[in-house]
Amino acid sequence: MTEIDHQILKEVIHSRPLESHKGNYGRILTIGGSLNFGGAIIMSSSAAVHAGAGLVTCATCRENLSALHTIVPEAMFVDLANDQQIAAALEQANVIVIGPGLGESPAAEKILKKTLDQLQSQQFLIIDGSALTILSHHRTWFKKFVKQKIILTPHQMEWQRVSQIPIKEQTDIHNLTVQQELQATVVLKKFGTTIYHLNRTFTRLNVGGPYMATGGMGDTLTGIIAAFLGQFHQIAYETVVDAAVYAHSALAQKLSATNYVVLPSQLIKSLPEFMLTVSLA
Repeated sequence: MTEIDHQILKEVIHSRPLESHKGNYGRILTIGGSLNFGGAIIMSSSAAVHAGAGLVTCATCRENLSALHTIVPEAMFVDLANDQQIAAALEQANVIVIGPGLGESPAAEKILKKTLDQLQSQQFLIIDGSALTILSHHRTWFKKFVKQKIILTPHQMEWQRVSQIPIKEQTDIHNLTVQQELQATVVLKKFGTTIYHLNRTFTRLNVGGPYMATGGMGDTLTGIIAAFLGQFHQIAYETVVDAAVYAHSALAQKLSATNYVVLPSQLIKSLPEFMLTVSLA
């Protein structure tokens, strides 16, 4: 086990070259946001934009369009109910996030299966929230993970559903065994968040705290991971994932010095300045 520290940010976040365009920094597709949980996918999309993604497209229900364009005008919109639009967006993306606020309806199951079926070997897929619960009900879908770049971001109860390991038995040995069987990177969110990698190594955070215990914090993490994978593609993706997870908690810890609770929206707005500080150090 390796403990992640601030040095990893310096390894990943660098000043951008002068000759750049938005295509250099990733095409991110976020999928989710049912009628009752639109905020989740909006936060994920906003986090991706603020963490430096070049192009972000949000596939969500039409009722979320006004809120999306108000809160994240930089993001493009795809109607979650339009199969042709979804297929085209899936094909064009470098990194896909699915699950924040998606819900567990038959329509949600359909879009998750479509995403897994259409996934290309060069694309990254981050599976979070209700998409993890859907997966736990369709265990044969795990076969689609083979030779793909898939990242699961469960909290401990979601990991219990996916792995079938009770929370009290979620030791590193047990977690690593199931993670290797799944053939996916696992970011297990908890106090001392642990990341289990495909190369059988695992890393752990030494930052973060109870000031992060607010709805939407995990959705924000998915957007940061997506943005990092989209723009820092010249670096080993295990390192990039570790850096994204660390940045999320390290920034929250910094903000907690003057805030009793760190809101996801507050963390998102602070990302560009935080990343600039790292790049100039």
